[in-house]
Amino acid sequence: MVVDIGGGTTDIAVLSLNGIVCSKSLRVGGDKFDEAIARYIRKRLNLNVGERTSEKIKMEIGIADEELISNRYMEVHGRSLINGLPRAMLVYDYHTHEAIQEPLEAIIEAVKEVLENTPPELAADVVEKGITLTGGGSLLKGIDTLLSRHTGIKVLIAGDPLSCVALGAGKALRMLDVLSASGKKKSALFPLSKS
Repeated sequence: MVVDIGGGTTDIAVLSLNGIVCSKSLRVGGDKFDEAIARYIRKRLNLNVGERTSEKIKMEIGIADEELISNRYMEVHGRSLINGLPRAMLVYDYHTHEAIQEPLEAIIEAVKEVLENTPPELAADVVEKGITLTGGGSLLKGIDTLLSRHTGIKVLIAGDPLSCVALGAGKALRMLDVLSASGKKKSALFPLSKS
């Protein structure tokens, strides 16, 4: 099983030799984490921050797994919603954890749904081999341990999560002739339009 948490979407797929067996895509990704952090800071801390600031907060102290909260913090600059003036304030990792619960829950539920729809023989393979996280969202601290706790399955972060999907697709495209010669159907892995 691969869970690719990108900027705008999360794509979940159970793969077999013949291609994708079961999948789901949802419009929840890193951007939703950023929006949730900005909204939380606005509502709870009365500070308006921009997109780049909320993304920086996510990358530096963002945390998915409550068990990993360590009271790390960073100073954030924004505009006070109380008096409209520029203001600096400390934002802690537990703020980010609270902020991103909704998008995290959506991803966890989608992964569970795909697991529930996975044929039993492949589900056993998923349990044995684990879930691989890719995409920038997989770099959020503790997302692997959180997902593992909710599914009971080991979760691994890909070696190069930001580009491994593109690299793997490139390798697979170079192997189309090999796949075709071995009797596998090209269209099962990569449906290409006939032009």
